[in-house]
Amino acid sequence: MEDRALVAKVHQGDIHAFTLLIKQHERLVAHMVARVVKNDAEREELCQDVFMKVYDNLGDFGFNSKLSTWIATIAYRHAINHLRKRKMLTTDIPEEDSFAAYFVESESQEDQFMEADTNGFVMKLVEHLPPQYKTVLLLYHVEHMSYPEIGEITGMPEGTVKNYLFRARTLLKEKVKKHLAKEELL
Repeated sequence: MEDRALVAKVHQGDIHAFTLLIKQHERLVAHMVARVVKNDAEREELCQDVFMKVYDNLGDFGFNSKLSTWIATIAYRHAINHLRKRKMLTTDIPEEDSFAAYFVESESQEDQFMEADTNGFVMKLVEHLPPQYKTVLLLYHVEHMSYPEIGEITGMPEGTVKNYLFRARTLLKEKVKKHLAKEELL
């Protein structure tokens, strides 16, 4: 169903239309929240809260952007606000020379070598990125959003989005190179 028709039906009180809206966007909301909040129980509750906010504010949505972008913005900001309330500020970005400190070697070398799925390994590395880098990287590469869409969701200027994406890729590349160098030693 087209977004305008779906929103119109939700405005008319059609509960089935709202259920469809949730089904169409639940994966996006789950990804947005999961990239910021790690606790499973908190994530589930936050996703429910996001859809309540969507329902409550759907009357304010004017189709100035895609519906998915608007919903992703609500999810991202709700998750960030949740972290801020828990005093887990996400605005502390490391200095250039201390980026590598964000990677924690939590797995033994044997566990890393057992990791057959390259995508799984890379996603594990992504999980160790600072939240802003991780969010921008996943929105761009996984959700296939444009720089302006990511900027709208996160509230960051387009230049910051590009910068964070560059830094995230650089961090990942360094970590993969380090892993491959360890493999060659064996």
